[in-house]
Amino acid sequence: MRWVDDDNVALFTDLYELTMAASYHARGLEEPATFDLFTRKLPPRRGYLVACGLDQALDYLERLRFTDESLDYLGSLGAFEPSFLERLAEFRFTGDVWAVPEGEVVFEAEPILRVTAPLIEAQIVETYLLNVVGFQTMVASKAARVATACGDRAFVDFSARRDHAADAALLAARAAAIGGATGTSLVVAGEAFGLALSGTMAHSYVMRADDEEEALQAFAEDYGEDAVLLIDTYDTEEGARQAVRIAERLRRDGQPVFRGVRLDSGDLAALAHSVRRILDDGGLPDVQIFASGDLDEDRIAAIVADGAPIDAFGVGTRMGTSADASHVDVVYKLAEDAGHPKLKLSAGKATDPGRKQVHRVVGNGVADHDVLALADEAVEGGRPLLAEVMAGGHRTGPAETLDELRDRTRAAIAALPDRLRALDPEGPPYEVLRSPGLADLAVRLTDHIQRDHHPSTT
Repeated sequence: MRWVDDDNVALFTDLYELTMAASYHARGLEEPATFDLFTRKLPPRRGYLVACGLDQALDYLERLRFTDESLDYLGSLGAFEPSFLERLAEFRFTGDVWAVPEGEVVFEAEPILRVTAPLIEAQIVETYLLNVVGFQTMVASKAARVATACGDRAFVDFSARRDHAADAALLAARAAAIGGATGTSLVVAGEAFGLALSGTMAHSYVMRADDEEEALQAFAEDYGEDAVLLIDTYDTEEGARQAVRIAERLRRDGQPVFRGVRLDSGDLAALAHSVRRILDDGGLPDVQIFASGDLDEDRIAAIVADGAPIDAFGVGTRMGTSADASHVDVVYKLAEDAGHPKLKLSAGKATDPGRKQVHRVVGNGVADHDVLALADEAVEGGRPLLAEVMAGGHRTGPAETLDELRDRTRAAIAALPDRLRALDPEGPPYEVLRSPGLADLAVRLTDHIQRDHHPSTT
């Protein structure tokens, strides 16, 4: 078994992408095609989604190659003609990509990416683009909800150990940061993305020692003012009293006092109140309380509403797997081929035709509605969201920093109506209108398709 890497990522595609591409090749169908990547429907309890994953998508498109080993494997399947394999040997993505910037909020039916490329190129990249954009959008959207629940309190990503595979954990840390996390426990994500690392200690560190207080003091001595002591292995309140005694000894010996204590089990709100009293009475008002343990936006919102004196949270499983909404219904659909607009009329899965732009209309600083329009159609008062990020297979500019993306997320969510920012959105969903030009094109194409499929018998 191997990792997915630059040598084999070209095979990270569903078989039917290749069988269709082979048929296109055999029939000389190489004209440019445009595909839209969008979500049909928002997940439950979501008033918006946070677009995420663009940087990895562009990196993939720039690097995409079929290696000799990959071509040998495809040849062994006996499903492809030699001339198609020769075409893949020369494969490079040469197309254009328009995208909503990472960190911007998006809604149903709005293209997050618009890919225009020779048909074979545009088809083969579908699976990876759906995977990387859909997954990171899911996690960033969940993290943004956690940030809403936290308010002015910080949270960090603790999800790696239960995320769905190592690559998922790496990208979940990135997406969580864009959604509002201030750091991660995952060291490789710190190295890959420059994320701040956050870590304390495990219960095993305490359990291996004969004496809990001895173990906590050893950790405090080893890590000084950066130490965060896990105090709930046996009795949380006694752990807090031990922390006070340890701090007294450290001060007496001229050593720095630890930064905080962590609670990882039990009634976190009630325990935080009692631990805060013990720390304050012991002369440790500046020692922070950090909480973790099966947290999500709902539990955090309840803790914050209780007024619990918790300074920061570690959020793991339920964020990295988006436990309450474990996927985003992203799709990748043909919108134009060889210069001709296309649409799909399948029941419950109809699409919008042609190359499109999304315009956001804002009133009094609050997003009022979006307009989905044809790419060359003007929308009065609308701010276009899709920007050209790749031309001829190359990026049009440098990647943005995670700080920039996090700031964009914060600003985009702040500009939403209150009802959409709520953990349980109420009232009407955000309105996405079709422009007159797009609506007219859809009607004309629908009439044409229905005439072709149901010709008059008179």
